[in-house]
Amino acid sequence: MTVTSSQQNENQTGGLTGRVALVTGGTAGIGAATAQSLAEAGADIAAGYSRSADRAQKFQATTAAGFPGQRITLHQGNIGVAEDCRRVVREVIEQHGRLDILVNNAGVTIDRTVAKMTDEDWLRVLSVNLSGAFFMAQAALEHMIERGTGRIINVSSVIGETGNIGQANYAASKSGLFGLTKSLAREAIFALNRASRPVGDGIGLTVNAVTPGFIATDMLSTIPERALERIRGQIPVGRLGRPEEIARVVRFLAADESAYVTGQIWAVNGGLDM
Repeated sequence: MTVTSSQQNENQTGGLTGRVALVTGGTAGIGAATAQSLAEAGADIAAGYSRSADRAQKFQATTAAGFPGQRITLHQGNIGVAEDCRRVVREVIEQHGRLDILVNNAGVTIDRTVAKMTDEDWLRVLSVNLSGAFFMAQAALEHMIERGTGRIINVSSVIGETGNIGQANYAASKSGLFGLTKSLAREAIFALNRASRPVGDGIGLTVNAVTPGFIATDMLSTIPERALERIRGQIPVGRLGRPEEIARVVRFLAADESAYVTGQIWAVNGGLDM
């Protein structure tokens, strides 16, 4: 990533200066674009990953070089394991001293028709995409409630709204994030009030979700060009989305200015669900 002087100026005066953002699956695709966008706004970044240590280290080096005044740390873990989720959150707080923003972006696909889907296929996708988001949020919320502020953004998918052949597990996990988002948003405000930390006119503690459409990332790289053409034909704007277009929405939801937005599902899909 090439960082312009204007981006560096924004970084120095950005609205997230001094904040710490943890982005799961944060070293590639939508996660990397999101982490870099939050860094542009001034945040220190904790990027989670599970495999490909080389790619993670390259991301860290590139991002740290682009934003030399900020801390960029890596945190390896298995989002599908509850204790690993709690460990990563503890690790981030220990290394950075705080956690202001959690972006639950990590996800996997194991595509098979219902007739051919194994127990492991079903459970693995649900454990990473849905249960992992819950356990990360559970651990982060405890810290955020103590501090009285925070942002949690769950990255879902348009497939959670429409369903898709061969993706019953993925669709179920991503639609499950809608209910999780709305319930966490209500509980966050309830917990703040119970802790005598009412939101009032402050920046608050919000929980929202973003639902990307078909985005040009590695997840689509194995799809044949003919199939991609059919997908493009279904999208009103006529093209795949770009990771940075998702990152912009996440960045808004992470900002103080979004304090009046919580429990909402933001679609970024080129009009696919119209």
